[in-house]
Amino acid sequence: MSSKAKEYKKVAYYPGCALEGTGHAYNRSTKELGKALGLELDEVKNWNCCGAMEVKNIDPKVQTYLSSRVMSIAANEMGHDVVMAPCNGCYHNLKKAEYDLKNDDASKQVVERISKKAGHQTYESGQVETIHALDWIKDGIGEEGLKERVKSSLKDLKIANYYGCMYTRPRHIFPEKDQGEGSDSTSEPHFMDDLLAAAGAENVDFPLKTACCGGAHTLSDSDTSTLLVSNILEAAESAGAEVIATECPTCHSGLEMHQVRAEKRFGRKTNVKIVYFTQLLGMALGLSAKKVGVHENISDSRALLKEKGIA
Repeated sequence: MSSKAKEYKKVAYYPGCALEGTGHAYNRSTKELGKALGLELDEVKNWNCCGAMEVKNIDPKVQTYLSSRVMSIAANEMGHDVVMAPCNGCYHNLKKAEYDLKNDDASKQVVERISKKAGHQTYESGQVETIHALDWIKDGIGEEGLKERVKSSLKDLKIANYYGCMYTRPRHIFPEKDQGEGSDSTSEPHFMDDLLAAAGAENVDFPLKTACCGGAHTLSDSDTSTLLVSNILEAAESAGAEVIATECPTCHSGLEMHQVRAEKRFGRKTNVKIVYFTQLLGMALGLSAKKVGVHENISDSRALLKEKGIA
């Protein structure tokens, strides 16, 4: 068992904006999976947007403040030293804020000034560890722990694991990665592969697992986003995948919506299904497809999952 298992038993949970909207199924399945595994999520009180793309593009130091406020509440008001963010954007922005507060005096000054004006304690670099949902399951339970709990194996299900670009880039804000055994890799991430393999799935060799889905350009340049997604979907199908497992609500929604648009706009049809990794693990542990929100996905995988004896 990981040395972090006890530390990750109860963590501050930062769902972020997307999980209360288009990524609701990810929120639902993450919570249900946590319950099934005996891992407790304590939602950050009165949390705010991490600054995402909009604020970051206008004033990155204000974005650093917004992310720091989430960590300040978790640490200074709730007493947590670990914040779990399942959204790649939120995870990335909290990690970036941590880096900026440690290495950029100007960012630190802005955060101190706004925090004082807002009337809450300023977040100090190092007060919390920000982790992703993949870290939470990988280090909180581990592969062996999952294997012991599997009730409905994912055997015979061929999966392409898609991590997206913000889970690994830029490398300097993820100092815990690329540290050898026990850590994830920025060039060849494998935590999702490891967890789904432990649940019985067959992971296919998928070359675009960290390619950008074009999420940031969906509104401004839909065609570019659609073409980027088409490349990912077609690469997964060419590798033999029946399902693409996701761990980011923006990527997940993008893959689903642009799969439909790619056929209508460019005649590029694919049949691979898009499912959150938390939904797949939840079903492997015996939770119903409805319990983990599979019916909320645009990509309808229910017939395939029933055929495989999973749902």
